Amino acid sequence: MLPGSKNSPGKGDREGLAAKSENLQLRAGIIHAVRSFFIDHAYLEVETPHLIPAPAPEVHVDAIKVGNLFLHTSPELCMKRLMSAGYPRIFQICKCFREGERGRKHLSEFTLLEWYHAGSDYMSLMNECEEMVLSVSRDLGFGQSILYQKRHINLERPWERISVKEAFNRYSSISMEKALKEGCFDEIMVEDIEPYLGLSKPVFLFDYPARFASLARLKKGAPDFAERFEIYMGGLELANAFTELTDAEEQKTRFERDRRKREQLGKSVYPFPKKFLESLPDMPSSAGIALGVDRLAMLFADTTKIDDVVSFAPEEL
Repeated sequence: MLPGSKNSPGKGDREGLAAKSENLQLRAGIIHAVRSFFIDHAYLEVETPHLIPAPAPEVHVDAIKVGNLFLHTSPELCMKRLMSAGYPRIFQICKCFREGERGRKHLSEFTLLEWYHAGSDYMSLMNECEEMVLSVSRDLGFGQSILYQKRHINLERPWERISVKEAFNRYSSISMEKALKEGCFDEIMVEDIEPYLGLSKPVFLFDYPARFASLARLKKGAPDFAERFEIYMGGLELANAFTELTDAEEQKTRFERDRRKREQLGKSVYPFPKKFLESLPDMPSSAGIALGVDRLAMLFADTTKIDDVVSFAPEEL
């Protein structure tokens, strides 16, 4: 390609990419440290297809269609089928795709770390999350704390654990029950609660109302809640985790409900993930989690823009 031709990279392009060098090296170090942690803990690294015939019909997550298939929004369904086939500890670092997700913290193409542990539940998974992030921080030379937006975040264990109900009592002017009744739960979470979570120490926000169970098991002895948690650091949502639901009939009922909601909202209604449901009765009691690698890189790089920690944002292509 001739210098100065229409398609050759210009000086501005080179400078823009060069400016990301430190963050991209940091990102590579994070991925290497994550992979080392799981291999050292007897996890099998797996790869599952990006193109699948049927994504999970989540109401507010839209898959990108490619021909008769869909780019996966997460590797969850395929990884759980591997668990059902007898793989007790698996992890994957992969690209995922969601239609229409773009903002300072969102990309339509992003990187997830997902892992599953047979015999674990959401509470014991919290301990593993603490261990993994702290291990990565030490491998990178940050030690037991990071500086994010002029605040030191202490990564020493144990991290803070707050129930969703408690978070509403602490940060919101209305209760969780009233927010659910008035249909403003998500709005209050985003505007009144999330910005204050994990500012000085990471937070596990746990026990979500049952209507937000998704693919999580309902809590034993308290079926109004789901055995689900999210991790927050520096006000940034980092991960979403469950004690996994292994009841195929209940999962089918939830999928049917969510498909109806998608139809009511005028969204695409996906084919039913039959093979996943058929495999579910063989899945052992397990816990699983999806963690945003791009967001983890944002935290270590001390930036509020996801564009700063990826090689190319969509607008740069």
